[in-house]
Order: sequence, then structure tokens, then C-alpha cells
Amino acid sequence: MATIGKYCKAYPMQKLQQFSQWTENAGNTRKEKKEVDAKELEINRELTDDEFLYLQENYVVTDGIFKDENIIFDNVIPEWIDFCKNILLFEIPVYEPVQVQTSSSGQGIGKS
Repeated sequence: MATIGKYCKAYPMQKLQQFSQWTENAGNTRKEKKEVDAKELEINRELTDDEFLYLQENYVVTDGIFKDENIIFDNVIPEWIDFCKNILLFEIPVYEPVQVQTSSSGQGIGKS
């Protein structure tokens, strides 16, 4: 079953390709339905420079929001992490916990 991570960010492929050691597993792209000779087939979609890919919280690049499916790039080396942080400005946000307040009468906000 596919796993959605806590955070990912979409980048145009041409931006990711600026990394000097970029390689892509184009055979791992999402499937598209196409009609060929009156038959509907599922084939891997072609990646172009205008496509968006997803940089996951673990620095793996995917063709979709799931961090463990359609992996296009997974050469997570220190140089890649540095590129992501300093060139792509990829930063995983830190979310503060939300405190839910109730009124002093013990009733929730908006209740009468």
C-alpha cells in the first residue's frame, strides 16, 4: 500500500536536472491510459522538462505524492542533500502543536 509522507514539494524537472549527478529512472513513471489500435493500454508517461516531480522528506524524488511509489531518483548522497537545501531551498517545515482551548464553564467554544 502506498505511503504518503509528512511533507513533499513539487519542482519542475528542469530544476532537479541541474544537479550534476542527476539520473532518472524514467521506467518508473506513473502509468497513463492510451488508445493504440483501438485498444486501451497503460503505458509509462514520458517525462519532459515541463513536468513536475515531488521531492520527498527523505530526499527521494517521485512521480506523484506517494513517497514509496514511482521513484524517479533515489541517489541520496550528501551532495544531493546539499543541493536540495541550498539550491532548491527545500526545507521541511516545523509545525507547532495546536492547543485547543475550552471556556471556563467547561463547554467548548461556540457551544451554548
